Amino acid sequence: MEKKRSIQSKLLIILAIVCAVVWLFPYLYLISSSFKPGAEVVSIPAKFFPTVLSVENFTGLFERMPAFHYIFNSFLVAVCSTLIAVILGALSSYAIQRSGAKIATFLIIVVLCLKMIPTSSIAVPIYELITNLGLYDTRVALIIVYAAINMPFVMWVMLGFYEGIPTSIDEAACMDGASSLQTFIRIILPICTPGLATAFVFTLFLSWNEFLLSLLLTSTEAKTFTVGLSEFLSAYSMDLGPMCAGALIFSLPVMVLSIVAQRFIVQGITAGSVKS
Repeated sequence: MEKKRSIQSKLLIILAIVCAVVWLFPYLYLISSSFKPGAEVVSIPAKFFPTVLSVENFTGLFERMPAFHYIFNSFLVAVCSTLIAVILGALSSYAIQRSGAKIATFLIIVVLCLKMIPTSSIAVPIYELITNLGLYDTRVALIIVYAAINMPFVMWVMLGFYEGIPTSIDEAACMDGASSLQTFIRIILPICTPGLATAFVFTLFLSWNEFLLSLLLTSTEAKTFTVGLSEFLSAYSMDLGPMCAGALIFSLPVMVLSIVAQRFIVQGITAGSVKS
């Protein structure tokens, strides 16, 4: 019996390694292509390893577009919109879950419906609204829009955590003279730290990688890196070398943050799936 279990565990490990290699292969190919000469990136047949290590794609990237400016725009918009979405989403979902009113169930359904609305279906109304407000091609517009479209996700994540916290904790705090806001800040938030971390990281990823709304709402000053990177592709040219280099640079912060926050993400997902 023990031998059979040992064989099964080894097979599972081998299967996991194979799946990991398959999943990582596109990113590994992206890293390899970033250090190939420009002509070799589009050569046929394609080769995985570069014949000569070259930084031609990186120099071409920074020569042909203001990469640092676009990266700064992406960073500023992603961080600010995420902070707004997490703060407002955590507060509103706590109010909905603890209200006890009949309308709370309706509001939860509304949150779930908002979460499932595809961004492409509301892109045009958002564009018209931002244009009428005179906020076109500004970072403020992107921050407001990103925070608004990501807030339902934060609320959806946090609702699961609040449901797992007994209301007796709130009642005990109220008996001690704490207000609802004080109870939320001093007692509920420390308990929900894994949930907040999970919501923050995933919302940051959504804002960092967003493309469609940034393409519609910016032209020059507030353009993000994803939009700038897409300009290497046109109807008449396909410069994949600088695109690979840019994609590598753009993905590195996300990869590092994922590794650093992995413990919080796993803890948050498992804690949010179990109700006490």
